[in-house]
Amino acid sequence: MLRHFRMLADYNRWANVQIYETAAQLSDAEFHEDRGAFFGSLHGTLNHLLVTDQLWMHRFNGTGETPAALGVVLHDDLAELRSAREAEDRHIMDWIETLDDAALAADVTYTSVLRPGAITHPLHLAVAHMFNHHTHHRGQCHMILTSMGKPSLVLDLLHFLRGEGQRWMST
Repeated sequence: MLRHFRMLADYNRWANVQIYETAAQLSDAEFHEDRGAFFGSLHGTLNHLLVTDQLWMHRFNGTGETPAALGVVLHDDLAELRSAREAEDRHIMDWIETLDDAALAADVTYTSVLRPGAITHPLHLAVAHMFNHHTHHRGQCHMILTSMGKPSLVLDLLHFLRGEGQRWMST
């Protein structure tokens, strides 16, 4: 399971690069335009992903920021947002490297931004959720970009594994 999460952290970083490279081709108005996604614009969606990663990493290891709401705008500027995203992806990858099977099996307890009260479950379930959450919202980013007439991004995990992620193909 640990190797799988390391691979997902690397894939997550790679997929974020694809989204941000395409976002850099947009005008500022296009980047901020409400396109009907859950967080409105590409800007809102990418901010949300950074917010939630900061929340999860704080829950996991007690470090980093703890935004008060899921829709907080951490960075209005794409370049600043991209720099923060790259730093957070490194933070996630570095943290995953510190884990072992016992840590993944141990419980994590936290309080949700959305619901009062403690929530407890094995760490591995929360880590899986964090990566799945990214896939969900990157799909929205893809929808936003294609609705603007941008070429369709190939974000498939297997595409990553056949290219930059080949090191994860061996056992």
